[in-house]
Amino acid sequence: MTQTTELSEAPEQDEQPEQPARPARRALLRLPHRAWAVAAITFVTIIGAAGFASLPGLLIDPLHEEFGWSRGTIGFAVSVNLALYGLTAPFAAALMDRFGIRKVVAAALVVIAAGGGLTVFMSEPWQLILCWGVLVGLGSGSMALAFAATVTNRWFVARRGLVTGILTAGGASGQLIFLPLLSWIVEGHQWRPAAITVSVAALAIVPLVWLLLRDHPSDVGLAAYGADGPPAPRPAPRRGAARRAVKALVSASRTGSFWLLAGAFAICGASTNGLVKTHFVPAAHDHGMPVTAAASLLAVIGVFDIVGTVASGWFTDRFDARRLLAVYYALRGLSLMFLPILLDDAVHPPMLFFIVFYGLDWVATVPPTMALCREQYGEDSAIVFGWVLASHQVGAGVVAFVGGAARDAFGSYDLVWYGAGALCAIAALMSLVIQRVPGTKTAAASA
Repeated sequence: MTQTTELSEAPEQDEQPEQPARPARRALLRLPHRAWAVAAITFVTIIGAAGFASLPGLLIDPLHEEFGWSRGTIGFAVSVNLALYGLTAPFAAALMDRFGIRKVVAAALVVIAAGGGLTVFMSEPWQLILCWGVLVGLGSGSMALAFAATVTNRWFVARRGLVTGILTAGGASGQLIFLPLLSWIVEGHQWRPAAITVSVAALAIVPLVWLLLRDHPSDVGLAAYGADGPPAPRPAPRRGAARRAVKALVSASRTGSFWLLAGAFAICGASTNGLVKTHFVPAAHDHGMPVTAAASLLAVIGVFDIVGTVASGWFTDRFDARRLLAVYYALRGLSLMFLPILLDDAVHPPMLFFIVFYGLDWVATVPPTMALCREQYGEDSAIVFGWVLASHQVGAGVVAFVGGAARDAFGSYDLVWYGAGALCAIAALMSLVIQRVPGTKTAAASA
C-alpha cells in the first residue's frame, strides 16, 4: 500500500515544478504598452507633416525663375503658411477634444493633399498664397506640435519629457527623409512633381491614422502609461472647441509667464523655420553652392536634430526647463552670428561644424517649453502650448517675409542672420525670468 501510494503521488510531484513556468512564459510574450504604438503612429504622421513643410524653401528660386515673382512675394506665401500652421494649432487641439484625434488628423491630411496638388495648376501669386499658404498651412497646423502635446498628455504619465523629445524629433526625421528627395526632384524634374509627391504622401498616411491611431487609453481598456490605478473613463466630448481655445488664451494671457514663453518661442520660430529652413538653401545658392548640396546640409541638420531633441527630452525630465531654454537660445544665437562668414560655394569643415552644432539645438527648445506649459497651465496645457506654438509660427512667418524682402533690397541675407542671433540672446534672458508655480518642484528635485 505504501509503495502504491508513493507511485501514485510521484507524478503529482513531477508536475508541480512545471506550473510556475507558465506565467513566466506569458511574461516573456507580454507586449509593450499600447501607448508606445500610438506614439509610433504619431511619430510617422509628424514625419509626413515635416515633409510637407520642407518644400517651400526649395520653391523660391524655381518659382522666381518660371513666373518672375519676387522672392518677397513668394516669401509672403510661405509666411502665410507658417502663420496659419501656428494659429491653427490651439483650435486643432480643442477640436481633438471634441471630435477625436483620428478624425481631425485624417481631415488635415486630405486638406494638405488638396493644397499641394492644386499648386501644379497655378499661374498667379494669389493662387500660391491660397493653395500653399492657406490650405497646406491649415492642414499642417492641425498636425503641429499641439498634436504631439495632446497625445503625450493623454497616453503618458511617466516618460513625458522623453516622449515629447521623440515626437518632436519626428519633424527632423521628416526633413531628413524628404529634403534630399524633394531637392533631387526639383533639380532634375522641376517643382511640380515635387508638389505631387507631397500630395501622394499625405494621402498615403490617412489609412494608417484611421486604422491604428486611438484617441484615449480607455478606448482599448488601458490606463495611461505610468498611471496608477484602473483605466480612467473616456472623458465626454467637449463642445465649443473654438470658445474653449479662446477661453484658454484669455486665461493664460493674464499671466506674465505666457508672454515670456510666447515671446521666446516666437524668436525660436524666427530663427529656425522662418530663417534657416526657408532661406538657407537660396542663401547658400547665392554663394555658388548647388541646391542639392545645400538641401543635403539641411537634411544633416535633421540628423543631429533627432539626437538633440531626444536628449533635450531626457534633460527636461531631470533639469530646470528655464535654464535649459536659456542655454539653447544663447548657443543658437552664437552660431547664427558666425554663419555669414561660413557660407561658401563648397562644403568645408567649419560649415559642417555649424550644421552639427545648429542641428543639435534646432528644436531642442520644444520639450522644456511643453514642460513649462504643463507646469503653468495644467489641464489646458496642450491648448495653451498651441497658442505658444502660434507665436512660434507668427515669428517664423514674419522672418520668412522679411528675409526675402531683405534679399531683394540688399542682395544678401547677412543682416537677417545677425538680427536673428541678437534676438536669440533676448529669448535666453526671457526664459530665465519665467516664474515658478508655487508648490511645484524642478525636474532635478523630483528625479
